[in-house]
Amino acid sequence: MRRLTLLIAFVVAVLAVPSTAQAGGGPTTYYNHAYGVLDKETADAIEHSEYLRWFANFEVRTTTGGGQTWTGRYLKGRETYLELFGAGDLPGQDAEEGSAGLAISTDRAGGNAKVLRRLSAAGVEPFVYEQTRDFGDGVPVPWFQAIFAATTYDAFGAWSMEYKPSYFADPRSQTEPAAYEGDLSRERYLPDAYREHLMRDVTGIRIGVTARDLANTVPLLRAGGFAVRETPGGIVAQSDFTTIRLDRVERAQAGLKQLEFRLNRGTPRHAEQIGNSTLTVGPGPRAEWNFR
Repeated sequence: MRRLTLLIAFVVAVLAVPSTAQAGGGPTTYYNHAYGVLDKETADAIEHSEYLRWFANFEVRTTTGGGQTWTGRYLKGRETYLELFGAGDLPGQDAEEGSAGLAISTDRAGGNAKVLRRLSAAGVEPFVYEQTRDFGDGVPVPWFQAIFAATTYDAFGAWSMEYKPSYFADPRSQTEPAAYEGDLSRERYLPDAYREHLMRDVTGIRIGVTARDLANTVPLLRAGGFAVRETPGGIVAQSDFTTIRLDRVERAQAGLKQLEFRLNRGTPRHAEQIGNSTLTVGPGPRAEWNFR
């Protein structure tokens, strides 16, 4: 009981610290992508859904990076994307249903250095990791730098990303040319095939996380310049056009709960059942995806 009381007190103390954005630091990072580990039935339904292939730039892809290989189901927009897995698809504790992750990223070179300085100023000792990608020839290519505010977690982890210029320079990355000096943007990283589909971007994401995972994530969001406010059951964080809601729950209730999208065009209302989830598209240029 005493450990629980101390943990709650720690979470409240962390949430009480003013956000970097409120302190005048301004947004340095933005929502990049999130992943969720779903029940096997829903993950399989997503993988074989013809509707999702019409709705979004959808891809099932196997990726090798940092000595690991994973196969994910991807929905890619203009600047943001999603990565969905089934239980057992990932190694270690990440394979468990209800596991999830969130990546924020800078659109300009040097953004991660600001995140590091802000974390250090807040008394957090970050862990920095350099991720590589193998395009199939066995030669790792520098991909991005990741900053973690914590190295242990229950079911949810968050990190700040900065893509490597050498990744964009590699023709196999199939990325766009720079639009400005220091351009390491999400829009440059993602293909323009979203234009051929309905989904444009992720505008909202809701995830259930444990008290420890919430406490680990808040300093990173604030260091990235997100405006973070406390709610009765967790936090709401805003930067750019995406709203992130993290609900404080027990481990058994953890996981991806809801997604919101903006669309390329308005459309009549349609509800698509995909495994144990419902994607409601329209009316108008928006969509909502709810997971049980």
